Parts: sequence; structure tokens; C-alpha cells
Amino acid sequence: MDKPQSRRMLQPEGWAPPSGYANGMVASGPTVIVGGQVGWNAEQVFESDDFVAQVEQALKNVLAVLAEAGAGPEHIVRLNWYVTDRREYRARLKEVGAAYRKVIGRHFPPMTLVEVSGLVEDAAKVEIEATAILGD
Repeated sequence: MDKPQSRRMLQPEGWAPPSGYANGMVASGPTVIVGGQVGWNAEQVFESDDFVAQVEQALKNVLAVLAEAGAGPEHIVRLNWYVTDRREYRARLKEVGAAYRKVIGRHFPPMTLVEVSGLVEDAAKVEIEATAILGD
């Protein structure tokens, strides 16, 4: 019998594997909810209006909040992305992927990406929410 795990990726039999995310995940333990993080620094100043730079900073901000709970990227079980321009996201996907791997590593939880008409912060081009489960 398999050893119990605190998190396990879900991949239905016969489905093509997703690229850069998981279809689902089973996890147990205390839950950490990270509110939407935009691409500004700790002083709430946007250092760049570049989409990929904002993605990288938003992901760093997610990790900073997780660290307050003793969590790291490996504890993330869901990411929700809100972007103001899906065409730019798709056109720069390789750069976004490189920024993601630089900050998060090779951990690809279930993710949702939605294009929105705007974010509360006018200069924001992306906002990222996270759910993490602490455990083994």
C-alpha cells in the first residue's frame, strides 16, 4: 500500500498532461490563503510597468506572505491569476514561465488565469492569489 501523502497531483487516466499546471491536487493540513498580490514592492510602489516584471514581483509577494506562515512554494495547492491583457500573457508565455520558475521553481499546482478589464491598482497588469496547505 502506498504511503499516505499530504499532497498529491490528480491526473485523470487518458488525459493529456497539462503544461505548466496540474488538473487538480489532494492536500491536507492547515490552510493558508494569500490575497491577491500585484507587482509592486513592499512599499507599494510599482518599479516597472513591464508585464513580466510585474508577474515576477507578484509571485515574490505571494512567497513573502506564505513565509509569514512558515510555508514555501512547495505548499501552494492553487493559484488564481488575473491579467489585464491575455494577449500579452500568451505572447510572452516563455518569459512568464521563466519568471515563474525563477521564483516558484518547478512546482506547478492547479492554476486559473482570467482576463479582467482592470484591477484596483491602475498600474497593475497582474494580480495573483494563492492557496497553500501546510503539511509533511
